[in-house]
Parts: sequence; structure tokens; C-alpha cells
Amino acid sequence: MNNFIYKILFIFFITFSANAESKILSIGSMNAKITIKVFSSLTCPHCASFHENIFEELKKDYIDQNLVRFEHHGFPLDLAALNAEIIVRCHIDNQKNFQLLGEIYKKQNKWAMGSDINVINESIKKIGLDNGLNNSEMDKCLKNENAQEQILNERIEAQKKYKIQSTPTIFINEKSYQGDHNYKSFEKIIKKILKKYDKKKIRDKWIQIFF
Repeated sequence: MNNFIYKILFIFFITFSANAESKILSIGSMNAKITIKVFSSLTCPHCASFHENIFEELKKDYIDQNLVRFEHHGFPLDLAALNAEIIVRCHIDNQKNFQLLGEIYKKQNKWAMGSDINVINESIKKIGLDNGLNNSEMDKCLKNENAQEQILNERIEAQKKYKIQSTPTIFINEKSYQGDHNYKSFEKIIKKILKKYDKKKIRDKWIQIFF
């Protein structure tokens, strides 16, 4: 199947996708003061760069410290990205989902450049095999129409609510992030928000003491 045909099929899938229940991949405390939503396509080079250069540092410094909750929102731009997203969600465990997500991004240039979707699928599955999945599990996931509908419905709803124009699109506490895609710029915003919460916490304590 050539590149043109599977892009047409992908548009068809999006147009007629049912209202399936969305399954957002998330990591970090539900009680975190900051929630970061990243809308990504797994074939998008800028998304891969964000994950490699920002997410890993963010996880170490803030997510693992229960200060930030991170949500990966699938926004596939083509059929290859859709299938890769399905494979990532084959794991039940969120930690394993994110580990596989990282490997998919890291090896993006090895699987995302082909024009034959069957060859692309096999390349994605090789990454899955190296990350704890087996061929039977992945074939079952790829054939699962509900899984396709979940991801495509997530994309449709994101388009409606957030007016996504490109990937990655990032929201921090529901506010669009327009800064540079480097960790220093990203961390500056996070520190500013956390500082504001710390000031409020101190103020509330003084109110409790005197009132």
C-alpha cells in the first residue's frame, strides 16, 4: 500500500470515528500542582525532540517528585502514527507505556520514514518486542477497532477543544505554552507556577494563625 492510499484511509478513519471512551496516558501524582498536556503525533520529529530533550529531565526533576502530572495525548497525523500509538498503549502499566513511548520516539527515524504501512508496522513491533510485548499481543492491539476509535476520538475532541494546529501542542494548567522548546525555558514557567503556589500556601498559614 503506498503512502497516498494509507493517508486517504487515515482521513476516512478520522471522519467516521465513533465516540469511543478516551484513554489518556498519564504519569505523576493526581495531586500535583501542575498538569502538563502534550498533544503529539509519534511520526512528528519535533515531538520526538521534545520527549528526548524535555520530558526525561522533567520526569526526573518534577514528575518523580510529585510536583508535575504529565499527560500524553495522542494526536496522530497519519496512519503510521496511529498504529504506533496503538502499540504504545498495548501495555496495561503506565510506566511501561511511557518507557515504550520513549523508545518509539528515540528510534523514530528507523520506522517512520517508510511508505509501506505493513513494513512500518513490523518495524514498530520490533521495538515493542524489545520492550516486553509479544507479537500476539501487538497483532491483537492493531486489530482492535475500539483502540483505534479511542485514539481517533481523542484527536477529534482535542481539535474541537484546543484548536490544535500543529504538534507538539503543549498546555500547562490549561494555558497554551508558546515558549522555546528547550528545558531551561520550560522549567522557568514551572518554577514560576510553583513559586506562586508556595506564596499562597504561606499566606493561608498566616490566615489560619491569626484568624
